Amino acid sequence: MTTIRPLKDNELPLLDDFLYLAIFVPEGVQAPPREIINLPELRVYVDGFGSQPDDHCLVAESDGAVVGAVWVRDMPDFGHVADGVPSFAISVKPEYRGSGIGTNLMRSILDHLRQRGYKKASLSVQKANYAARMYQKLGFRTIGENDEEYIMVYEF
Repeated sequence: MTTIRPLKDNELPLLDDFLYLAIFVPEGVQAPPREIINLPELRVYVDGFGSQPDDHCLVAESDGAVVGAVWVRDMPDFGHVADGVPSFAISVKPEYRGSGIGTNLMRSILDHLRQRGYKKASLSVQKANYAARMYQKLGFRTIGENDEEYIMVYEF
């Protein structure tokens, strides 16, 4: 049984782990070194998380362990479309992928954002990432793309 709940303050360090797991690694490609999460363009996802009004995070807990996380913040990341529009990061531990946890996390945070009056949220996803289909099924639409990524928006 998996429970979706808000991230606790003492669990903030877990975001570094989930940030690393959120990096899409195509089949047959070696994962980058963990130190990659120290790059400034990735630190925007986690540094000072919880200190801004647009920082929101939900986690999936199974058997007392956090196995997935979804978080948003208004940040200058790859999926940023406008100020005041939070961007997503999501990750599920590999052994729990494919079981619906990611979809449940996304539905829960979309509900959470809707209840708080957000009009729009955005994300970027690599075209080869299977999660792109999940986002489309949830109601995200593609508003831009480059060779590797889609920029997607959800409107409440």
